[in-house]
Amino acid sequence: MSLALIDKAAARRAFTRAAPAYDGVALLQQEIEQRLLARLDYIRLDPRLVLDLGAGTGHAVDGLQRRFRRAPVLALDFAESMLHQARRRGRWGRRPLCLCADAERLPLADGCVDLIFSNAMFQWCNDLERTFGECLRVLRPGGALLFSTFGPDTLKELRAAWAAVDGETHVSGFLDMHDIGDALVRARFADPVMDVDRLTVTYDRVRDLMRDLKQLGAHNAAVDRPRGLTGRRRLAAVEAAYERERREGRLPATYEVVYGLAWVGQQKPVDGGVAIPLEGLRFGRGGRR
Repeated sequence: MSLALIDKAAARRAFTRAAPAYDGVALLQQEIEQRLLARLDYIRLDPRLVLDLGAGTGHAVDGLQRRFRRAPVLALDFAESMLHQARRRGRWGRRPLCLCADAERLPLADGCVDLIFSNAMFQWCNDLERTFGECLRVLRPGGALLFSTFGPDTLKELRAAWAAVDGETHVSGFLDMHDIGDALVRARFADPVMDVDRLTVTYDRVRDLMRDLKQLGAHNAAVDRPRGLTGRRRLAAVEAAYERERREGRLPATYEVVYGLAWVGQQKPVDGGVAIPLEGLRFGRGGRR
């Protein structure tokens, strides 16, 4: 599947602006994070160094430190302002190490990390196979990559509403789970395990969804995105198109969440796998629904 390239500079600017208020609106990302952290309970690993790749504000640091009390956590993100928030994290007086860098070009030595934990970040990479190759390079033999990202049904309602108005790219594209798994294999990871979950966030208005995406820094950053402001007439047309999705008085926004686990070498997860069936979750603004 061919996807529009991400404008990294634009994405970095968006996340820089979003950093101070990010945790207050990132309810979905935090839910996915908790589900991803729970999977660590099924993995036998005693890491000497944990890399939180695309750490954002470092929200996962406490959960990682709780599970791996002897291992320092390195929080890496390409938006320095996010790391300013991450530096305040840490349990038992242990602050995370922080590094501002791009996941597609890791400034780390070969074989220096035992576990890479990455929550909702890989969709911001233009060359996923290269990024996985970088992850493989910095992991020690027996190390693991555990991650979540988004699949192609993510924001399908918003994408369809914009498609009814014009033919331009307004919503970033996302790779299919099978394409992500294939990229892991081509990068020479061992024993990849992939599964998918679907979560729904509900809104009163389309503008509430758009505001959330902007506040998260997660609005459209495709290189070929439309430039300039969206006119009132086109925005009204998008809102009208989205209204066809209204159910029980709410507008749904679907997120297809893809989870992956892969290993370096032959070390196996406990019980031969970590594919955990998860029930769908519905959110309303401000909490679960």
